[in-house]
Amino acid sequence: MDFEGGESLSAKARDPKQTIQKLIILLSPHKAALILVFFLAIFSTVFSVIGPRLLGRVTTALVDGMLAFWFGTGLLTNFGYMGMITGWLIALYIISALCSLGQEVIMARLAVKVTYKLRTQISEKMHRLPINYYDTRSHGEILSRITNDVDTMSRTLNTNLTQLVTSTTTIIGVIVMMLSISPLMTAASLVVIPISMWIMMVVLKKSYVYFGAQQEALGIVSGIVEETFSGHDIVRAYNGETVAEEKFDQANKSLRSSAWKAQFMTSIVEPIFGFVGNLGYVLVCVLGGYLVVQRVVTIGDVQAFIQYIQTFTQPLAELGAAGNQMQGTIAAAERVFEFLEEEEEVPDTEESLHKERYEGRVSFQNVRFGYNPEKIILNDFSAEINPGQTVAIVGPTGAGKTTVVKLLMRFYEINGGKILVDGIDVTDLSRKELRDVFGMVLQDTWIYNATIMENIRYGSPNATDDEVIAACKAAHCHNFIRTLPGGYNMVLNEEASNVSQGQKQLFTIARVILKNPAILILDEATSSIDTRTEILIQQTMQEIMQGRTSFVIAHRLSTIRNADIILVMKDGDIIETGSHDQLLETGGFYADLYNSQFEQGGVIDDEESA
Repeated sequence: MDFEGGESLSAKARDPKQTIQKLIILLSPHKAALILVFFLAIFSTVFSVIGPRLLGRVTTALVDGMLAFWFGTGLLTNFGYMGMITGWLIALYIISALCSLGQEVIMARLAVKVTYKLRTQISEKMHRLPINYYDTRSHGEILSRITNDVDTMSRTLNTNLTQLVTSTTTIIGVIVMMLSISPLMTAASLVVIPISMWIMMVVLKKSYVYFGAQQEALGIVSGIVEETFSGHDIVRAYNGETVAEEKFDQANKSLRSSAWKAQFMTSIVEPIFGFVGNLGYVLVCVLGGYLVVQRVVTIGDVQAFIQYIQTFTQPLAELGAAGNQMQGTIAAAERVFEFLEEEEEVPDTEESLHKERYEGRVSFQNVRFGYNPEKIILNDFSAEINPGQTVAIVGPTGAGKTTVVKLLMRFYEINGGKILVDGIDVTDLSRKELRDVFGMVLQDTWIYNATIMENIRYGSPNATDDEVIAACKAAHCHNFIRTLPGGYNMVLNEEASNVSQGQKQLFTIARVILKNPAILILDEATSSIDTRTEILIQQTMQEIMQGRTSFVIAHRLSTIRNADIILVMKDGDIIETGSHDQLLETGGFYADLYNSQFEQGGVIDDEESA
């Protein structure tokens, strides 16, 4: 993964140290802003910590004047001096507030920039990941990394990082001012620091484990919610509410347990630090009183010192809390970096071959493939398809029918052999150019949240409205689109549940007609369409398949009979090849499938398993 700034990260995050190093690399392009924030924090701290010392002088002047008046030596209070010091105090606090505001604004902008860059990298990464990555992981868990974990990192950059800088500089500034008043009282008050640091280390070590478990559990819960929501019709149809609730409850309890432990470790930091700080406060009060009697320090100095003790305790507790929250950020960042460092698709060749026009000749030469390299499902698959031919691929569930077309479009990389399109190895073409050659209509339709016009234009962004309408007429969906509210401008909702499944499939067919590709791939393209519409669609499909190479994962007899070549697959191999009539005459496996379909209502095989 390449981060902005030119540095590369290759090793996956395995521990907090590596993740922190990657966070530093991620922030490295913003060094100037971070340095400015650091100096603003220093100025803000310096101006704020000087305040108690000046206020102590005002107190000392006031007490000396009152004592002088009490003992009858006259009113000696210097109100001019006190007014000048008060003016300086007001000016210092205003400057301190402005510096603090400046660092907050800069950090907010920096957090937005880094988050924007991170989300951009994630978005780009999503398109470079192999299909297998999404097939083997819960969509909700992936979404959790992209949303929840990135949001956690953003919040930390915006608040906790600033808190760490401010608290650290405040502690240093307070110690310097305390030493300037009394090294002895400073030593007494700092006795509590080793205790505080020991507590902090114990809490941070424990909380890292709990925050990591919390982020993981959150991803699991998100996955279950996404899975249940997307399939809520099936859940209800099969009375699966109880099972779904139990599954969610178990995951939610795991999240509650890890989140409670993580939040508990966070919540105990401040009261513990407060207790330890109060011990130092008591020591300073006793020792300060003794030193005032001995005239080693003034009463104003003791007052200032007590303020510094209170000021010192607060950032120490905030530092512990911010450090604890950072554990959650590190756990979230680790998951984000793991996603960004996942193995990507084999990159396209630097000099991709290009043709102005493709005829549609396809050649499979001894292709071997397995989703798991140890379990090959296509064994030396070979086939030659001439331009303009319609190829039907049939076979039982799991034979590898859909796998063949996935390999043709390079959704997966083959383990051996070659796939050629017009004599060009598909690996010598960029994926973009290769997929521009194809038009695909799948059994599972895909419609997104946009207008009907935009959905059909997907893949052909430069198509005019008239061309879209012409494609819809060819797909026999123009008439019913006109009856919908808004017509072509009707917005399909996120699940496209405001139109029927059959209507959605007609949209995807119109999308392919509009694209006018050199090669068609049809995976049960009419499975959700009524019989009358199917007859019309079949006629239209025959028209657009004329002179165009077409691969049809065949389940229905009308498509199978019209195919030029039928490839009969079983267990990843082509066991029979020929036309419909030729295969029936041989009386082999295809003939058995064909004869059995009459008992199954005209369907050879209504499922497909990769």
